[in-house]
Amino acid sequence: MSLNTTAVRIKVTLKDVKPAVMRCLVVPITLRLDRLHLTLQAAFGWTDSHLFEFLAGEGHWGIPDPDNDFGHLPIDARKARLSDIVHETGAKTIHYIYDFGDSWDHVIKFEKWFENTSTDDLPLLLVAVGRCPPEDVGGPPGYADYLETIGDPAHPEHEHMRTWGPDRFDPNVIDRAALEAAVSALPEMWKPRRYTTRSK
Repeated sequence: MSLNTTAVRIKVTLKDVKPAVMRCLVVPITLRLDRLHLTLQAAFGWTDSHLFEFLAGEGHWGIPDPDNDFGHLPIDARKARLSDIVHETGAKTIHYIYDFGDSWDHVIKFEKWFENTSTDDLPLLLVAVGRCPPEDVGGPPGYADYLETIGDPAHPEHEHMRTWGPDRFDPNVIDRAALEAAVSALPEMWKPRRYTTRSK
C-alpha cells in the first residue's frame, strides 16, 4: 500500500452537542495535521480563532507554545501527518479539540480506506449535518443555554443573545455550498508555488 495514493473517509461528530453536528469527508492519509485542522475548520464553519490539539492514545499533536499553561507540549502538527497517528497509535478513532476554553471535542472515526486513488483534489466534503455553534458561546453547555434563550422570546436574555450571535441562527440550517467551497479551495492553496524566471 502506497501512502501517497491512499485516502480515508472520516466521520467527524461534535461531541455532546444537540441538534447533532456532523461532517463526513475524504482526506489523504498523508495529510499534515495542521492542514487537517484547517480542513475541519472549513468543513464545520469555525473561524480558526483558537488553539487546537489532536489526541490519540497518549499522544497530543498541536502547535507547541513554550508559554502554555497546560502542562505538556504537543508534537508539532506542522511536522506530523494523519498516517503518523495511525502508525504510532493504531487508533481507529481520534479526537480533535478546538478552543481550549470552550473545549469543542470532535470525534473522528475512520470509516473506509481507499487505496491506489488520486489524492490531488482532496480533501472533499461528502456530508454535512447541523450548523456549527457560534464561536465563544461557552462550549456544549453554553450552546444549549444559547439555543434555549434565542428560542424563547420571553427569556430575559433573549434580545441580547439574539443580537450577540449570528443573525437568525438556526442550528438545523447550514450553507452546504459555502462549506463545500471552503473545503474544495484548500488543495489549490496547498499546491507548491512555481516560480518562473524572466528572460532578459
